[in-house]
Amino acid sequence: MTSEIDINSYFSRIGYQGSQSATLQTLRELHALHPSAITFENLDVLLQRPIRLELDAIMQKLVTLGRGGYCYEQNTLFLAALRTLGFEVRAVAARVQWNAGGLVAARSHMALLLRQPDGHYIADVGFGGLTLTAPLLFEPDIEQQTAHGLYRLVRIGDEYQVQARIEATWSAMYQFSLAEQAPADWEMANWFMSTCPDSIFTSTLIAARPYGDARYTLRNNRLRIHRPDGTTEQRLIATFSELCGVLRRDFNINLAPADEHALAQFMAKTLTAP
Repeated sequence: MTSEIDINSYFSRIGYQGSQSATLQTLRELHALHPSAITFENLDVLLQRPIRLELDAIMQKLVTLGRGGYCYEQNTLFLAALRTLGFEVRAVAARVQWNAGGLVAARSHMALLLRQPDGHYIADVGFGGLTLTAPLLFEPDIEQQTAHGLYRLVRIGDEYQVQARIEATWSAMYQFSLAEQAPADWEMANWFMSTCPDSIFTSTLIAARPYGDARYTLRNNRLRIHRPDGTTEQRLIATFSELCGVLRRDFNINLAPADEHALAQFMAKTLTAP
């Protein structure tokens, strides 16, 4: 997995105009901008298109074409950008525990671990509706406030669990080990998650974007907007044209004519109001 990237095109895509020094401030600014500009979405998986993890393919899709992607694409791009700026960063694998019902999942989620002079940090721009918008200090048992939620790390044996505060409860997002993963590990995980009939990504339209002080999430034709005061606005999308408008306007996804055609076929077959 190459670490070369057209950094100026990436900066333009996310709207970054700050320092290129490998500082905590730079990390924080990039981490806030990336998920707002590049939406978490699974359109290509849903439409049975191959998901390529070569950096040039990710740059073409997420930067040049104005699309989004899921965790492997998002965090591979972020990893390459950070390494180009001189950050010491590696990819680690996590078991997703959010909405897992207590089942032990395979290590299928990609997150990033960085070293800074004051300690290590977790970065993750690809966890759907709970995607971090700030790096987390790698220090267990302290509450860490971000612009879009309260988080903490908890040590579980020789692994670490990332938790989010949802209403009055700490809920597990995922649990990771510290071992660095090789590109081949992500190729295998990506193939499984993008082709397995049991994967949520192969059967459900998903999009998520933190924007302003709110979080926008889409699951099939149900749009939810989570406000910082704890309230949630939701509505059902009734038509295909409305869906395309939501994807463009609320999720900043540039839909090409081929995307619209394939998505129209999916919606006609699959999307029904509950």
